[in-house]
Amino acid sequence: MSADPTKVVSEDGTPVAVWRGGEGPPLVLIHGAAADHHRWAPVLPALEERFTVFAIDRRGRRRSGDAADYALEREYEDVVAVVEAAGEGVSVLGHSYGGICALEAALLTDRIRKLVLYEPPMGFLKSAPRVVDRLQTLLEEGRRDELLGYFMQEVAGLPPDQVELMRSLPAWEARLDAADTIPREERASREYVFDPARFRDLDVPTLYLQGGDSSEPFKAAGEALRAALPDCRVVVMPGQRHAAMDTATDLFTAEVLSFLDAPGRAI
Repeated sequence: MSADPTKVVSEDGTPVAVWRGGEGPPLVLIHGAAADHHRWAPVLPALEERFTVFAIDRRGRRRSGDAADYALEREYEDVVAVVEAAGEGVSVLGHSYGGICALEAALLTDRIRKLVLYEPPMGFLKSAPRVVDRLQTLLEEGRRDELLGYFMQEVAGLPPDQVELMRSLPAWEARLDAADTIPREERASREYVFDPARFRDLDVPTLYLQGGDSSEPFKAAGEALRAALPDCRVVVMPGQRHAAMDTATDLFTAEVLSFLDAPGRAI
């Protein structure tokens, strides 16, 4: 992957940093909350063997810009800008919050060939308001490491041993840097309302990846998408939760590559 990113300018003028690597058809990677493009490090070698990968830093992180007022809709536009700069026949892989952005972007551009969505909550994650309040308090008190641990357990549903695994990875430092974006994104995620009617004509082949041990809201989101989208299948990864890129790297990449390599809609 390139040492320095290129910049793609979104509709509202915000620059989005994009790291490029590999060779082949274009594949855009959109990370979730509490992350940046480093999130994909475990699976990147396998993806770059088959695709030209465009891994973004979503707005508010490191080399990307931001705006004074945050709105989830601007993130959709960010994804569209990157997809349309990537070329023809673009596939998109989005994790968690990034999966919402990927799916919504598919309504705004006809450049997307296939979608892989790994447990976007789609508005089904309706934990008590105290969760977002607690995240905000920890941020204001400068307790970023504690904030991340709380987010991983209470929101992502990871057990303590998986949180400790993630703490040991190099990407943890990038997560700490991006911690200030977490409360606003969690607030927006809980305000998001999934309307199946908006997606009934979206004929982009879609794979919903789900952990076999993931919490019920992620399972409900998968069922809702399978019912709403014309061409969507759900694949369950046994024994996994919300971080299979780290805990079952080979399984995760095998499912992604199998889906993307299969014949699909031509652009």
